[in-house]
Amino acid sequence: MGDNMPNIIEYNRRKAVAYSDKWALSRNPAYYDFSELGGDCTNFVSQCLYAGSGVMNYSRDLGWYYINANDRAPAWTSARYLNRFLLTNKKKAVFASEAELSEIMPGDVIQLVSGGRIYHSLFVADIGSMPSEESIFVNAHTFNAYHRPLSSYSFDSAVCLHIEGVYN
Repeated sequence: MGDNMPNIIEYNRRKAVAYSDKWALSRNPAYYDFSELGGDCTNFVSQCLYAGSGVMNYSRDLGWYYINANDRAPAWTSARYLNRFLLTNKKKAVFASEAELSEIMPGDVIQLVSGGRIYHSLFVADIGSMPSEESIFVNAHTFNAYHRPLSSYSFDSAVCLHIEGVYN
Protein backbone atom coordinates (compact mmCIF):
# COMPACT_ATOMS: atom_id res chain seq x y z
CA MET A 1 0.00 0.00 0.00
CA GLY A 2 1.13 3.53 -0.73
CA ASP A 3 1.92 6.07 1.96
CA ASN A 4 -1.39 7.94 1.56
CA MET A 5 -3.52 4.80 1.70
CA PRO A 6 -4.97 4.14 5.15
CA ASN A 7 -4.59 0.74 6.78
CA ILE A 8 -7.60 -1.55 6.72
CA ILE A 9 -8.64 -2.98 10.07
CA GLU A 10 -11.37 -5.48 10.85
CA TYR A 11 -14.92 -4.30 11.55
CA ASN A 12 -16.01 -5.79 14.89
CA ARG A 13 -19.48 -7.14 14.04
CA ARG A 14 -19.94 -8.60 17.52
CA LYS A 15 -19.44 -5.20 19.19
CA ALA A 16 -21.67 -3.45 16.65
CA VAL A 17 -24.51 -5.95 17.16
CA ALA A 18 -24.12 -5.82 20.96
CA TYR A 19 -24.43 -2.02 20.80
CA SER A 20 -27.50 -2.27 18.57
CA ASP A 21 -29.14 -4.74 20.96
CA LYS A 22 -28.41 -2.54 23.97
CA TRP A 23 -29.80 0.68 22.46
CA ALA A 24 -32.52 -0.57 20.07
CA LEU A 25 -35.38 0.28 22.42
CA SER A 26 -33.85 3.34 24.09
CA ARG A 27 -31.44 6.19 23.35
CA ASN A 28 -27.76 6.56 24.19
CA PRO A 29 -27.60 9.95 25.96
CA ALA A 30 -24.24 10.65 24.26
CA TYR A 31 -26.16 11.25 21.00
CA TYR A 32 -29.02 13.56 20.14
CA ASP A 33 -32.37 11.90 19.33
CA PHE A 34 -33.38 13.05 15.83
CA SER A 35 -36.80 11.33 15.93
CA GLU A 36 -38.63 14.67 15.72
CA LEU A 37 -36.25 16.07 13.07
CA GLY A 38 -36.80 13.65 10.19
CA GLY A 39 -35.99 10.45 12.03
CA ASP A 40 -33.35 8.79 14.18
CA CYS A 41 -32.83 5.63 12.08
CA THR A 42 -29.57 6.57 10.35
CA ASN A 43 -28.18 8.20 13.50
CA PHE A 44 -28.75 4.86 15.28
CA VAL A 45 -27.20 2.83 12.44
CA SER A 46 -24.17 5.18 12.45
CA GLN A 47 -23.77 4.67 16.20
CA CYS A 48 -23.82 0.89 15.67
CA LEU A 49 -21.26 1.12 12.85
CA TYR A 50 -19.05 3.34 15.01
CA ALA A 51 -19.31 0.84 17.90
CA GLY A 52 -17.91 -1.81 15.56
CA SER A 53 -15.28 0.38 13.92
CA GLY A 54 -14.08 2.96 16.44
CA VAL A 55 -13.10 5.31 13.60
CA MET A 56 -14.88 8.43 12.31
CA ASN A 57 -14.09 10.39 9.16
CA TYR A 58 -13.91 14.10 9.98
CA SER A 59 -13.94 15.38 6.37
CA ARG A 60 -16.22 18.40 6.70
CA ASP A 61 -18.95 17.73 4.09
CA LEU A 62 -18.22 14.28 2.73
CA GLY A 63 -17.16 12.54 5.94
CA TRP A 64 -18.97 10.52 8.55
CA TYR A 65 -18.74 11.84 12.11
CA TYR A 66 -20.72 13.05 15.10
CA ILE A 67 -19.44 15.61 17.59
CA ASN A 68 -22.85 16.94 18.69
CA ALA A 69 -26.31 17.58 17.23
CA ASN A 70 -25.09 20.71 15.43
CA ASP A 71 -21.65 19.41 14.41
CA ARG A 72 -22.01 16.21 12.43
CA ALA A 73 -21.56 15.03 8.87
CA PRO A 74 -24.68 14.71 6.70
CA ALA A 75 -23.85 11.00 6.30
CA TRP A 76 -24.22 10.44 10.05
CA THR A 77 -27.98 11.13 10.04
CA SER A 78 -29.18 10.99 6.41
CA ALA A 79 -29.96 7.59 4.85
CA ARG A 80 -29.00 8.56 1.30
CA TYR A 81 -25.79 10.31 2.38
CA LEU A 82 -24.82 7.32 4.54
CA ASN A 83 -25.39 5.10 1.51
CA ARG A 84 -23.11 7.24 -0.64
CA PHE A 85 -20.46 7.47 2.10
CA LEU A 86 -20.31 3.71 2.74
CA LEU A 87 -20.12 2.85 -0.96
CA THR A 88 -17.51 5.48 -1.91
CA ASN A 89 -15.38 5.96 1.24
CA LYS A 90 -11.67 5.45 0.59
CA LYS A 91 -10.20 7.37 3.54
CA LYS A 92 -11.11 6.82 7.20
CA ALA A 93 -13.97 4.86 8.83
CA VAL A 94 -16.18 2.02 7.66
CA PHE A 95 -16.73 1.13 4.02
CA ALA A 96 -19.19 -1.20 2.33
CA SER A 97 -20.20 -2.85 -0.90
CA GLU A 98 -23.68 -3.54 -2.19
CA ALA A 99 -24.70 -7.15 -1.59
CA GLU A 100 -27.56 -9.49 -2.25
CA LEU A 101 -29.98 -10.20 0.58
CA SER A 102 -28.59 -13.75 0.70
CA GLU A 103 -25.07 -12.37 1.42
CA ILE A 104 -26.02 -10.11 4.32
CA MET A 105 -24.53 -10.72 7.80
CA PRO A 106 -25.21 -9.46 11.31
CA GLY A 107 -23.55 -6.04 11.58
CA ASP A 108 -24.53 -5.02 8.04
CA VAL A 109 -27.01 -2.33 6.98
CA ILE A 110 -30.23 -2.59 5.01
CA GLN A 111 -31.79 0.54 3.57
CA LEU A 112 -35.39 0.57 2.42
CA VAL A 113 -36.42 2.20 -0.85
CA SER A 114 -39.84 3.50 -1.81
CA GLY A 115 -40.64 5.53 -4.91
CA GLY A 116 -36.99 5.29 -5.95
CA ARG A 117 -35.83 7.02 -2.73
CA ILE A 118 -33.89 5.55 0.20
CA TYR A 119 -36.03 6.44 3.20
CA HIS A 120 -35.06 4.17 6.13
CA SER A 121 -31.88 2.59 7.54
CA LEU A 122 -31.95 -0.68 9.47
CA PHE A 123 -29.18 -2.48 11.33
CA VAL A 124 -28.93 -6.26 10.84
CA ALA A 125 -28.93 -7.84 14.31
CA ASP A 126 -29.48 -11.52 13.56
CA ILE A 127 -30.10 -13.93 10.71
CA GLY A 128 -31.80 -17.30 10.74
CA SER A 129 -30.34 -20.33 8.97
CA MET A 130 -30.99 -18.94 5.45
CA PRO A 131 -30.99 -15.17 4.88
CA SER A 132 -34.42 -14.10 3.61
CA GLU A 133 -36.88 -11.33 4.42
CA GLU A 134 -38.47 -13.67 7.00
CA SER A 135 -35.22 -14.69 8.69
CA ILE A 136 -33.33 -11.37 8.76
CA PHE A 137 -33.92 -9.54 12.02
CA VAL A 138 -33.13 -5.85 12.40
CA ASN A 139 -32.78 -3.26 15.11
CA ALA A 140 -33.88 0.28 14.35
CA HIS A 141 -34.82 3.71 15.67
CA THR A 142 -37.45 6.34 15.00
CA PHE A 143 -39.97 3.53 15.35
CA ASN A 144 -37.95 1.43 17.77
CA ALA A 145 -37.40 -2.16 16.74
CA TYR A 146 -35.55 -5.01 18.43
CA HIS A 147 -34.96 -8.09 16.26
CA ARG A 148 -37.89 -7.18 14.02
CA PRO A 149 -38.26 -9.35 10.89
CA LEU A 150 -37.35 -7.51 7.70
CA SER A 151 -40.50 -9.00 6.17
CA SER A 152 -42.66 -6.90 8.53
CA TYR A 153 -41.61 -3.66 6.78
CA SER A 154 -43.33 -2.28 3.71
CA PHE A 155 -40.95 -1.21 0.91
CA ASP A 156 -40.46 -1.34 -2.85
CA SER A 157 -36.89 -2.61 -2.68
CA ALA A 158 -33.95 -2.80 -0.31
CA VAL A 159 -30.29 -1.85 -0.62
CA CYS A 160 -28.09 -4.26 1.30
CA LEU A 161 -24.76 -2.83 2.42
CA HIS A 162 -22.14 -5.36 3.49
CA ILE A 163 -19.53 -3.74 5.72
CA GLU A 164 -16.16 -4.76 4.24
CA GLY A 165 -13.87 -3.24 6.85
CA VAL A 166 -12.54 -0.03 8.35
CA TYR A 167 -9.96 2.38 6.99
CA ASN A 168 -7.87 3.38 9.96
